Amino acid sequence: MNLQQHKNTIADKGFSVISNVFSTEEIERISAVIQNIDTSKETFRKSEDLFAIRQFLKEIPEVKDLIFNENLKTIIREIFGENYFVVKSIYFDKPEKSNWYVAYHQDLTISVDKKVVLQNFGPWTTKQNQFAVQPPLDILENVFTIRIHLDDTDENNGALKVVPKSHSKGIYRPETINWNVEAENICNVEKGGIMIMKPLLIHGSNRTTNGKKRRVIHIEFSDRELPEELNWSERMH
Repeated sequence: MNLQQHKNTIADKGFSVISNVFSTEEIERISAVIQNIDTSKETFRKSEDLFAIRQFLKEIPEVKDLIFNENLKTIIREIFGENYFVVKSIYFDKPEKSNWYVAYHQDLTISVDKKVVLQNFGPWTTKQNQFAVQPPLDILENVFTIRIHLDDTDENNGALKVVPKSHSKGIYRPETINWNVEAENICNVEKGGIMIMKPLLIHGSNRTTNGKKRRVIHIEFSDRELPEELNWSERMH
C-alpha cells in the first residue's frame, strides 16, 4: 500500500480506492455481527430499497474493534493525520432488488448534539432526533470519509459515481455541472476494499441492475473542534 500516493490522489481528485484492507474472514466477522442485531430501534431505517443504521458505531459497539484493524488505523494515521477522530457513521445495505439511487450531490452537513444559533452555521435539519447543520466551508474541507465495502461493488450494483476534482470548488450545485469540462468516474470497489473521499466531492449512485447486494459502512472523520456550545454528536476516538 503506497499511502503517500493515495494521499496525493485524494488531495488532487477528491477520492481514492484501496483494495484488501480487510480479509475475507474479517468481512465475514463484521457481517455476522450486523446480522445478529435488533433492527427495531428508531435509528434503523428499513424499506424494500434500503436498510440503514444511523450512528452505526454507537449502536453496534462490538463492530468497532473489527473495523479498526491495523490496516485501517495505519491508513487513518498516514493519510489523515494523528488527530483525526470519528464524527459520523452509517451502515447502508442496498438489497439485491433495490431501486434506490442517489442523485449527484455533495455531503454538506455534519451531525451535532443540539441546535444553537451560531454565525455561519446553517441551514439546520433534524431527522430522528439527529441534528444536522451545514458548517463553515473550512470544517467541511477538512473532513475525510471512509467507505468500507462488504460486497464487490461496480456500476451494476450502485457503485459511487463521482466528478473528480469537484471537492476543490467549494459549494458546487449539481445542476450547474458543466459536462463539457467535467468527467464522470465510476468507483468500483472490491469486497474488503475501501474508498476514501472528501465530502465536497460531487457523488451519486445508480440503481442496482445485476441482482447483487451492496453493503457499505460509511465513517466520517475530522480533527476540528466545533465552537464550544456545539459538539459532534458521534465523536469517538
